[in-house]
Amino acid sequence: MTTEGRALITGITGQDGSYLAELLLGKGYEVYGVVRRASTESVERIAHILDRVTLVQADLLDQFSLVAALEESRPREVYNLAAQSFVPTSWRQPVLTAEFSGVGVTRILEAVRTVDPTIRLYQASSSEMFGHVRETPQNEETPFYPRSPYGVAKAYGHFITVNYRESYNLFAVSGILFNHESPRRGLEFVTRKISDGVARIKLGLARELRLGNLEARRDWGFAGDYVRAMWLMLQQRDPADYVIGSGVAHSVRDFAQVAFEHAGLDPDRYIGVDPSLLRPAEVDHLVADASRAARELAWKPAVTFEELARMMVDADLARLTRAVAQGLAPQPPVSVAPDPAVRKQL
Repeated sequence: MTTEGRALITGITGQDGSYLAELLLGKGYEVYGVVRRASTESVERIAHILDRVTLVQADLLDQFSLVAALEESRPREVYNLAAQSFVPTSWRQPVLTAEFSGVGVTRILEAVRTVDPTIRLYQASSSEMFGHVRETPQNEETPFYPRSPYGVAKAYGHFITVNYRESYNLFAVSGILFNHESPRRGLEFVTRKISDGVARIKLGLARELRLGNLEARRDWGFAGDYVRAMWLMLQQRDPADYVIGSGVAHSVRDFAQVAFEHAGLDPDRYIGVDPSLLRPAEVDHLVADASRAARELAWKPAVTFEELARMMVDADLARLTRAVAQGLAPQPPVSVAPDPAVRKQL
């Protein structure tokens, strides 16, 4: 295969990386994925395609390892999806978050510029950059006002990508993706916490689901749809940044309602509110105006909000049912407990 169909994905073991790898393999790409040396990170999400991808060792904290990974893989496209991606952790580890999600972007841009400036690079930006929103809905021209160390780091990564594109004529673009979920989402994220909790209650493994701000609203979509937008951005004639989202906001309560009802349960009987899970600084009404992506990329989401919630509940029911049938005690959800003053969820 020529390098025209070769891609390197940082963060390939994550939710988005796994869906993107599947997409690219289906298009005939040769796929390389970056993993950290001696990492304890699970490859569970890509176990079914592990024999079809090539893993290379590198680290966003190490410039030389990124150069070596590019020299080994010689990709035509690079998708930088690796980051410290859980917003609550960014309050506990703000400097590390800045290194991975901010300065790490500079390192990979420098590596591309050094090894092969004709490589096309996708940078994973985030709707969290909008934070204390200046307008609703948010589009590519909406000013950023991040409300967490994660959002601040992502804003740096976004602007350094723009800077390298304009200064060095790189084909470097950012996708400003709104919340996107799937059955592969980490258990620490609120949507997966809900689907896992519903499945546990349905199977008699739990009696309650504790959540934070039930009225927090997000623009949620399916991760499998959003990685398609990433690929489309790198196929354009000219580099440009795009907002990607459904254009509809729903509350945490809405997601829980759909999930519980899909399992035949009454959410009011099982949901408890835990004030310690509230954000110290909640973001405002995040909802995407993805009209530019629809117009120029011909992209729109295929999976609805309701379908997403039901898909996640079904997957967790199947996973936990298998565990019970095999005599395994299903492990409880991951518990993320930052200092009480900065605890938050979502």
